[in-house]
Amino acid sequence: MLKIPPPRLLPATIAVLAALLVLKCGILVQAMVTDGTKPGNAIVTVANAAGTDQTKESSKAPAPAKPVPPPVPAAPAVAEGPPPVSDSERSLLQELRKRRQDLDLRTAAVAARESVLAASEQKLSVRLSELQTIQKQLEDMDAAHKQKEDAGWQGLVKLYEDMKPRDAATIFNDLAMPVLLQVVGRMKDAKAAGVMAAMNPEKARDVTEQLARMRTGHDAASAPVPDRKPVLVGG
Repeated sequence: MLKIPPPRLLPATIAVLAALLVLKCGILVQAMVTDGTKPGNAIVTVANAAGTDQTKESSKAPAPAKPVPPPVPAAPAVAEGPPPVSDSERSLLQELRKRRQDLDLRTAAVAARESVLAASEQKLSVRLSELQTIQKQLEDMDAAHKQKEDAGWQGLVKLYEDMKPRDAATIFNDLAMPVLLQVVGRMKDAKAAGVMAAMNPEKARDVTEQLARMRTGHDAASAPVPDRKPVLVGG
């Protein structure tokens, strides 16, 4: 697409003035021929008219723009140096730097100790878990052993409970106390009462004391005897 350049103001003004001048010259020549005016006077009149028109147009034309001077570059700012440090300030800075280094060393030492403690705590936790596992295994083994042992004692107890009380008492009189306590302690109360009634009185008394110690956890002979209220006869 062609771009039409914008018309310039000064050449257009000159062309208009020239056309006006030619037009006025034609009018003056025609008037001279008609009125009989001299050619010299007509030329002077035309020149004066043209000068007047040029003066008016030149006064109307815009004045040329004054050239703008280039901006003057600003002078670079001079960088000011740091203020001088006094001896007291320098010693204070050195002391602060030394304290900071001491704090860094202490912090590193504390961090190393915490790392060692964390590792030791982890090892102790693992060891404690292992010990708890072993303890659980031992408790299970002990419970299984007691259950097996109790089953064996129950069979022996069943044997003596089925016997006649006198026959069982004859055997109990000669049994060792630990075995006798295990058997009598597991027997039903009714069966044990009949057997102990037929036993030797001294043996039966010893069995009773041992059973009382086993069931109460202390010596029955040293236990306090409860006070008995006196029974009032008659009103």
